[in-house]
Amino acid sequence: MQKVIYSQDRGETSIDWLQSHHSFSFGNYYDPRNMGFGPLRVINEDYVAPGTGFGMHGHANMEIITYVLSGQLEHKDNLGNGSQITPGDVQVMSAGKGIMHSEFNPSGTAPVHLLQIWIMPEETGTAPGYQQKTFEAGELENALRLVVSPDKADGSLAIRQQARLWIGRLDQEKSVSLEIDKSKKYWFQVARGNVSIRGEVLGAGDALAVDGEAGLAEISASSAAELVVFELPH
Repeated sequence: MQKVIYSQDRGETSIDWLQSHHSFSFGNYYDPRNMGFGPLRVINEDYVAPGTGFGMHGHANMEIITYVLSGQLEHKDNLGNGSQITPGDVQVMSAGKGIMHSEFNPSGTAPVHLLQIWIMPEETGTAPGYQQKTFEAGELENALRLVVSPDKADGSLAIRQQARLWIGRLDQEKSVSLEIDKSKKYWFQVARGNVSIRGEVLGAGDALAVDGEAGLAEISASSAAELVVFELPH
């Protein structure tokens, strides 16, 4: 199975301080046929207006990954963590049995553009945890850099699920490839630019879902591009 999900087919939340596009059912966008892809439950592409954000709120039993594309996001939680998340940073919040946090755009002038990702864990009721790491630009350029895994491989951040996440930034006319496993599911989310993947032409906000296929997935950029790639269990 191979299917393109176009940007315009995503759900949407539009309020005065937040513009959000939902790859899967979320909030007021509900489609019982679109509740996730394996354990991948949420990909929200958010634009948060200057000086605004999400107040303190709770989560449980979810692996929450935040990746900032531009601007900065200020994080605080009831574990005592406080940080700024900027482009190149990956944040993993393992909600476990419960965590409270807030996310705020501290800029007075610029919106923050980010991807927030939720992956369902293998175990529930575990202790909550927090990780954040900066991946240097050179690690991401014209490569697929493993940033999240179940085992911290290659200096990645750990999540409580047999899933992996790569980030890549491609210059125009550059290509990278990933060997895909027939026993896994793959989701290719284009954040910026234009690429072709396995013969499909994708633009910003588009995604490609692949399930039950094997071989080499070549990703070629027709313009400067950035994408996030997921490998997921069934």
